[in-house]
Amino acid sequence: MTPVIELTDVGKTYRSGELAVDAVRDVSLRIERGEFVAIVGPSGSGKSTLMHILGCLDVPSSGTFCLAGEDVSALDENRLAELRNRHIGFVFQQFNLLPYMTAQRNVELPLVYAGTAPAERRERARVALGLVGLSDRAAHRPGELSGGQQQRVAIARALVTEPDLILADEPTGNLDSASTADVLALLRDLHRDGRTIVLITHETDVAEMADRVVHMHDGRATSSASEQTAP
Repeated sequence: MTPVIELTDVGKTYRSGELAVDAVRDVSLRIERGEFVAIVGPSGSGKSTLMHILGCLDVPSSGTFCLAGEDVSALDENRLAELRNRHIGFVFQQFNLLPYMTAQRNVELPLVYAGTAPAERRERARVALGLVGLSDRAAHRPGELSGGQQQRVAIARALVTEPDLILADEPTGNLDSASTADVLALLRDLHRDGRTIVLITHETDVAEMADRVVHMHDGRATSSASEQTAP
């Protein structure tokens, strides 16, 4: 089966005049369908740059990156945007919900952009909210929801397009400990249902929720089973 993510000797160099900074160095990484992988590292380790590459928000300077079997290493911005919309559901630290829209309408938004018919997008949003346990909050606006509930809405929005990959960037960064545990449990449940999840975090205890942990340091990556799942 074609992996969701396959990086081969990927590097990213930022240049400013004569100054060159290697943010990512020779990273090779394969993530199969249905895996739950965490990418962890301190500030400056290269994990954010790697996340931007995985999310088709940037392209590598060297090496190759295949997303769901398609080489995206040298695509232009328009094509990258198409791939993002088709293959990736994003969950961010900032929930990025529109405050004047209900939870239902926020979840529908990716389908609006995709041109999905109104009746279908309403039904798919209803199902997605049910998957995250918020069917009874569909008519609430973000200001009427807790932080944990808002992040659940954001996860439902990521799920509604049925993407190949859920890419979660510091999804618990703005949550208290109880809401953090709640959101991580939801991600584990989604993984058990067969979803492919990549979680970017600087917190090692959060990373250990995944089956495999990729450690970033000075732009390089090493991979290991998490303590939770290691034999």
